Amino acid sequence: QVQLAESGGGLVQAGGSLRLSCAASGRTVSTDVMGWFRQAPGKERELVVTVTWSGYTYYADSVKGRFTISRDNAKNTVYVQMNSLKPEDSAVYYCAARRVYNSNYEWWGHGTQVTVSS
Repeated sequence: QVQLAESGGGLVQAGGSLRLSCAASGRTVSTDVMGWFRQAPGKERELVVTVTWSGYTYYADSVKGRFTISRDNAKNTVYVQMNSLKPEDSAVYYCAARRVYNSNYEWWGHGTQVTVSS
């Protein structure tokens, strides 16, 4: 099993920045792909960014150029630097992980709230 613990959410004004962290523990060898999802009230959960063990990244179009995901394999931690935040970025952000051969994310954190005020 893998446990994921997010931190770094909070309240920020539009145009500001936040950095989210996700620390994995347990069977971390299984965290081939780690990503961040977000879910705003009344909306479906959406994939925001992902990073593989080797550093390959994916960004949703809505965050390209503003968010940067990075991974410290030695610390089993993933970070997402969020710059130029917009009110529409407000959501609960969830860290998730899966093994490379599984298309579904297998482990999830509890989520951290990000609120961007206009």
